[in-house]
Amino acid sequence: MNVCVYTLGCRLNQCESEAIADSFSQEGFTIVGEREQADLYIVNTCTVTSKAEQKARRMIRKFASSAPTLATGCYAQVNEEELKTLCDQVIVVPLEKKAHLLKLAKHLKASLVAGFDLKSGCLSFSDGTASVFDYDAASFSYHSRAYLKVQDGCDNECSYCRVHIARGKAVSLESATVVERALALEAAGFSEIMLTGVNLTMYDHTREGLGGLLEKLLASLGGGIRLRLSSLEPDHIDDRLLKALADPRMQPHFHIPVQSASNKVLARVNRHYDIEGLSTILDRLREAKDDPFIAGDVITGLPGEGEEEFEATFRYFQDQKFAQMHVFPFSPRPDTPLFKAKDRVAESVRDERAKRLRDLSDELFRAYVKRQSGKETEVVLQNRKGGAWYGLT
Repeated sequence: MNVCVYTLGCRLNQCESEAIADSFSQEGFTIVGEREQADLYIVNTCTVTSKAEQKARRMIRKFASSAPTLATGCYAQVNEEELKTLCDQVIVVPLEKKAHLLKLAKHLKASLVAGFDLKSGCLSFSDGTASVFDYDAASFSYHSRAYLKVQDGCDNECSYCRVHIARGKAVSLESATVVERALALEAAGFSEIMLTGVNLTMYDHTREGLGGLLEKLLASLGGGIRLRLSSLEPDHIDDRLLKALADPRMQPHFHIPVQSASNKVLARVNRHYDIEGLSTILDRLREAKDDPFIAGDVITGLPGEGEEEFEATFRYFQDQKFAQMHVFPFSPRPDTPLFKAKDRVAESVRDERAKRLRDLSDELFRAYVKRQSGKETEVVLQNRKGGAWYGLT
C-alpha cells in the first residue's frame, strides 16, 4: 500500500515528515513521491506566508480527489476548521497532535486486517502519548542526509511571525539523547547529519546553549561524519557556538534570517539584534570557515520600510557578499501585531523590491560559485540523472 508524505515549509517540517514516512516504511507500507499514485496522502503544512497556505490548500484538494488525505502541521494548527471544509476526504491533525502520526501506521495495519477502509482507520485512530521529540527516523525516504530534531518552539515574538503561535514556547531535547541519536545515525552509515529546530540557536539557551551541544556531539562522533545546522537566528549566536563551528566536521554553510538591514525596521518588527551586531557575527563566521556559504532570509515591504531602509538592506547584502538570499514579500499573518499595520508598503512596491533582491541573489550566487572553481571538496551524492551524479558540497 502506497503512502505519500508531502512537505511544505522549513527543514524542521522536512525532518518530522521523514520520521512519519519512516514509521510507515517500518510497518511495510511503500513510500512514494507526489507524482506517484498513493492510497494515503499526508500533507505537512506551513503557515509562514499566505502563499504557503494557498499551496497547501491546492495540494490537499488535489490529493483528496483520489485518496484520503491527512492535513497536519502549523497551518492545520491555526486554521483547523478551514482545512476541514476543503473536501470530505480530508482529515485534519493539528500540529499539537502531529507526533501521534508516528503510531498511525501500526494502527492502520491492524485496522485494515480487521476490514476497515483507510479513511475509517484514520478516523478511528487515537493516541494520547506523544512528544515533539518522538521524531527519530532510522531511514530517510526523501533525503540523502539524516535530519535530527533537537529543538522546537520559539520564545521570540517577532511581530510578523505566526510560527511561534503554532509551535509554542522553546523546548530542547536533552543533550544525552541528541548524542545517542546521532551515534545511531552514524552507525547506520549516514555521512552527514543536519540539526534542526524552530529556532535552533535557542537550544538550551539559558544553560550551555547550542555551542555546548556541538561540543558534546563532536567529542562523541567519529572523524568521518559531517554536521550541518539549519537556520541560525542571530540573537543567540555566541562565542561558544562560534568556537565549535571551527571544527572541520562542521559544514561551512550558514543560513541567517536577517529580514532587514535597517535597525529602524528591525525594531519596528520586534527583532532581537541590530545590524552592527550581525556584522560582527558574519565576520566571526568567516574567521571560523574559509569563505563559507552564507545565505540569508529577507522580507521586503515590512511595515516601516521606506526607500531609504530598503536601499540600506540592498547595499548590506551586496557589501557583505552573501552567497544567496531567500526573498519573501511581506505577508500579513492573522493573529500577529502587524496584521493590520497602518504603515504597510504598497504591494507593487513590495514586489518590485523583492525582484531587485532576487536578481541580486542570482548575481551573488554566481559570484560565489565562481570562487569555488578549482577547489577540492567533499560531496554527499544525492541522485543520478542522465548519467551524471548530483550531490551537495
